Amino acid sequence: MKNDSQLLKKVAEIYNWLNFQLRDNSDLAGKCDACGKCCNFGPVTTDQSFDHRLFVTPPEIMYLAANLGTENIKLMPTTRCPYNVAGKCTIYNYRFVGCRIFCCNADMDFQSRLSESALKKLKSICTQFQVPYRYTDLAAALNSFASV
Repeated sequence: MKNDSQLLKKVAEIYNWLNFQLRDNSDLAGKCDACGKCCNFGPVTTDQSFDHRLFVTPPEIMYLAANLGTENIKLMPTTRCPYNVAGKCTIYNYRFVGCRIFCCNADMDFQSRLSESALKKLKSICTQFQVPYRYTDLAAALNSFASV
């Protein structure tokens, strides 16, 4: 259990680091207008999606489960994130690295560099705590975790 709390603390440190990076580089990070398009991971068929996918790592899912409770991990039966309810993120404080970094009007090079740095940190957590590193599509990660 001590290892779990240490792992979760490391994830929180990464999230805090990301928040600082985004705040310190606000000109590159963009400003979210809370349109919710980034929460729909399907192809662009309407003006309600952005045509991208979200990938997550085990430490991120573990952090979410620890903060929400394992029983509250939702299945993702559609292309929309199940935590986007009525256009609002219901897990905002526990959201994934990709959700923290991506902004549809941000500098793509900045986002890419920040993503690579964050993924290296998450991979390091996996190595340190002997958790298999997987970079998994959000739907697959949620669905496999929720069905356990």
